[in-house]
Amino acid sequence: MRTLYNILFLTGFVLAAPYYFFRLWRRGGWRRGLGQRFGRYGSKLKQALTNRNVLWVHAVSVGEANLAAKLVAALEARLPNVKMVVSATTSTGMARLREQLPPHVEKIYYPVDRRKYVQRAHNIIHPEAVILVEAELWPNFLWQARRRDTPVFLVNARISERSFRRYRRFGFLFRRFFAQLAGVCAQSERDAARLVELGCRPEAVHAVGSLKFDPPPAAAARPVDVEKILRHLGVPPGAPVLVAGSTHEGEEAVLAEIHRRLRARHPDLFLVLVPRHQERARHVGHQLGRRRVRFVFRSEFSFGHDYSARPPDCLVVNSTGELRHFYERATLVFVGKSLLGEGGQNPIEPAALGLPVLVGPHMQNFPDVLPKFLEADAIVQVADAAGLERALDGLLDDPARCEALGRRAREVVARNGGALERTVELLVRELPRHDDEAFVPARPGTGTA
Repeated sequence: MRTLYNILFLTGFVLAAPYYFFRLWRRGGWRRGLGQRFGRYGSKLKQALTNRNVLWVHAVSVGEANLAAKLVAALEARLPNVKMVVSATTSTGMARLREQLPPHVEKIYYPVDRRKYVQRAHNIIHPEAVILVEAELWPNFLWQARRRDTPVFLVNARISERSFRRYRRFGFLFRRFFAQLAGVCAQSERDAARLVELGCRPEAVHAVGSLKFDPPPAAAARPVDVEKILRHLGVPPGAPVLVAGSTHEGEEAVLAEIHRRLRARHPDLFLVLVPRHQERARHVGHQLGRRRVRFVFRSEFSFGHDYSARPPDCLVVNSTGELRHFYERATLVFVGKSLLGEGGQNPIEPAALGLPVLVGPHMQNFPDVLPKFLEADAIVQVADAAGLERALDGLLDDPARCEALGRRAREVVARNGGALERTVELLVRELPRHDDEAFVPARPGTGTA
């Protein structure tokens, strides 16, 4: 089985390499950390980990990186003698880790799942345990962990219908990996049941809720003054701002058209577009230009430039780590990948800020989250672009409803918090223990930070 997998993986990797590296090139900064993807981490990391009890936390991309930052902050408060290593697969995920985690936390790229690269990575990091945050299961990585008796934990686990079908179809390969997991924190009872059906040991699976409902660690400083940027762009004080977060292909064009029509009734309405993948920014700009929308890229914005002659109608945020700060200034929020994409993006972050949130019909990635908001009348879900335009228009005319939506949204988030503390308690209880008490739980009453 292992030989067959490695032959197939190497063949697929070679065939996919041109596309893989093209995507890295498009996202920029691809040379930085490239060797790490092949398990080459250098002597500096090896020296930092020597004679340390290492906990390896893996987060695939931006969403998982946000959760990893919460988890690491809480674990460090409980396990002060443990050295944290956090990995990401994508460059955008790495950018988020570098932004949110302190310097003493080591940040690396996850190795490509070829046996040689994975073995090299384990030899250098030599983790006492591995925590996967919503991560996919890579066979060579898990085989290597099992060979070394390294416990692997899966947190904030969610099994979509699509993933459930795929894992069952390849059960001959994945059942042993699910059975290998030392502990699993599932988002819901449904996810927990699916994980057991896929092969997890029932006693290892716990439904603790979603980490996404828990607030992020406090930032040391505000990296961007959104209000000052908008003032410089000519947005009047108190003007309504529509922030479209994590948008996907086609949604920016739809929002531009809606914004153009809404401005006939709401002339001060300003649009902020935050594409999910920043490398799409130029394409987004082309779409806006075709519709004669005046816009500015966040990366090209300068306080030294005078925008008063041709004030823009839209700001395209082609930077990482700033979405939350633009949400804080929003009057209304549309959450992307839900209108024309499939699956939707996270509505919890703007909801936690007490904002009126709108989503499209495609929210399959949040089957246990969205109903909580809908049942509380704390979110607006629309069927199509026309419905989105009508809903936005109505909310702009009804500040009282906006305030009520935001208040109920914040209440939903508050009611469903606590998964982080439950996750940390489980991990601290199950992680290996050492004579130096690096993995011993904190004294009662000390909390999780």
